[in-house]
Amino acid sequence: MFYAPHWLWRTWEGGKLESIVMGLSIPVMSRDERHDKIYLLADYLYSSIHYHNFYAIKFFLCELLNLVNSVFNMWFLNKFLGGTFFTYGIDVLYFTETNQEERTDPMIVVFPRVTKCNFNMYGPSGTIETHDLMCVLALNIINEKIYVFLWFWFVILAGISTLALVYRLLVFCIPTIRSGLLQKRARLRYKNGLDIISKKLQVGDFFLLYLLSKNVELIAFSSLMEELSARLANKPLHPDLEVSTAPQIAERHRLMSEDA
Repeated sequence: MFYAPHWLWRTWEGGKLESIVMGLSIPVMSRDERHDKIYLLADYLYSSIHYHNFYAIKFFLCELLNLVNSVFNMWFLNKFLGGTFFTYGIDVLYFTETNQEERTDPMIVVFPRVTKCNFNMYGPSGTIETHDLMCVLALNIINEKIYVFLWFWFVILAGISTLALVYRLLVFCIPTIRSGLLQKRARLRYKNGLDIISKKLQVGDFFLLYLLSKNVELIAFSSLMEELSARLANKPLHPDLEVSTAPQIAERHRLMSEDA
């Protein structure tokens, strides 16, 4: 069940990020090759602007499934253990801090180590005789430790998943946070370029840029952001754009430098 969100995201994502990175994660590359790839990637981002919102929503749903998995597994184990798993870890911690004369081991309550067994055996005359014996359940000594670990593991996973969802919601809902993340990762030389990107990009566009920033070499990503801001500043937002030529791009960089 915990592998399902990962598999689902890989299926939905379909290698999109890997295909548009185009090897820009490699730091050692000829200058012309890097520029050509940055121009192509900037053309793609500009032509597909505002078309990545569903891409971000699918990632958010996979993160939500991580939290649902943790909570569901805790609920299922609680049912399986007769309603004792929700407080199992807390009871164990409380047990370790209680006086030895007054405490009751919750692990023994859930996983008894000794129990009464009835054995039916043939007697000397051939009739079945019932014998009462005390049986040691050695496997429960391991089981009780496993479920203590599972309790803490599920609580940690649920906490981390909740924090991740809150962080993602804040990033998606507050443009200032998105601008700060882009500034930190792109290190733009011109603040007006960052303002242009923050104002004109939607949540899905930012999310794709954020993933690119984690998979593209820093210098290449900074150049990509400057190129994208130049396109957003000097051309109208229209999906049917023509691919810019290198002299046009160089001219826009010169104009931005003069404005700065």
